[in-house]
Amino acid sequence: MDEFIDRVGPERLWVAVVIALAAVITLGALLFPQRVYVEVLWQYYWGPVVADANGWPCVAYSDGSEINAGANCAQAGPDDGPTATPGYTWQSYSGYIPTLLLLLVGFYFAIERLDLDRYRGAFYGLLPWMLFGGALRTVEDANVATGDNGEMVFSLPWSALLISPFIYVVVAVLALVALVASVWLERRGHLSSYEYGVAGFGTAALVASIATLSYLWTQADTVGFFGSITLVTLVGATVITAVTWLAIVRFAPRLNRGTGYMGAVIIWAHSVDGVANLIGLTYAEAFGWPYALSPKHPINAAIVEFFGNAWPFVALKVAAAVFIIWVFNEEVFEESPRFTFLLMLTVVAVGLGPGTRDMLRATFGV
Repeated sequence: MDEFIDRVGPERLWVAVVIALAAVITLGALLFPQRVYVEVLWQYYWGPVVADANGWPCVAYSDGSEINAGANCAQAGPDDGPTATPGYTWQSYSGYIPTLLLLLVGFYFAIERLDLDRYRGAFYGLLPWMLFGGALRTVEDANVATGDNGEMVFSLPWSALLISPFIYVVVAVLALVALVASVWLERRGHLSSYEYGVAGFGTAALVASIATLSYLWTQADTVGFFGSITLVTLVGATVITAVTWLAIVRFAPRLNRGTGYMGAVIIWAHSVDGVANLIGLTYAEAFGWPYALSPKHPINAAIVEFFGNAWPFVALKVAAAVFIIWVFNEEVFEESPRFTFLLMLTVVAVGLGPGTRDMLRATFGV
């Protein structure tokens, strides 16, 4: 097997795998449209995006059309066909996780081509892009809210690019373009360090997304503006991070020898997600929201249903972050610095992206 990979080349093999998977899925959908497209691809992957993009609590696939099935999928009739709700399911996770890993491998090859160094600097430079992803996702939430006053500013299929999981690909591609441009500028003497360029591009994208969100907020029927939610989320996450980090330094210093201060960023990113969920799912009404947000991930929903609040989710996020810091030890960085760098970025993105979205969604009342 190793000889075959060496002969073909890992990059060509990756391209062949991507093309083969796309061909198999496309062929299956064409040959077995009901079984493959409707009952699998639409129900678990595209249907939730359609429901989210239109602000529908449930969408049904009936006679080749997508219709609003009402407030509850359980109310859909037997002739309405498969139904879907916004958010993720265990079935969608089973497809998204392998796809994410395949995407990571592709970006690994791209970074290898760039022959980067200073990975830790690049890690910090890419942080604004994580915030940008969450803010851009909230733009779509505000876009849906504009539909209450008429036609939405962005409609399908373009609005799908602002919805998970497609938005992860969009942000990743834009960040990669910014990285390539920054490396080019550095190597031609226009930048002292490519990390500054990456951070600059990311900050500009973040500001643009916040500006767009603010404009859509003025055009939409919202429940108000609650700036204290952002303040409490960021302060709460920072306090949790500081306490956790000091505990690690004091009682388990070996945990952070591999990641260094990048470990603190991981804890902070997932603390933001945890606190934003806690406020949105448990204490939204205390901040002036007329109702609590609804969980869109199976794990969040299961925790709230079992415990009655989202406090355990905060503990789970912090514990998971500490575990990840322990996994990324010095040996992992030494053996594969590029792939470890990508994995750490992914870990931050899956915490800070959704956390920023939940925080801004509650702040802008959309």
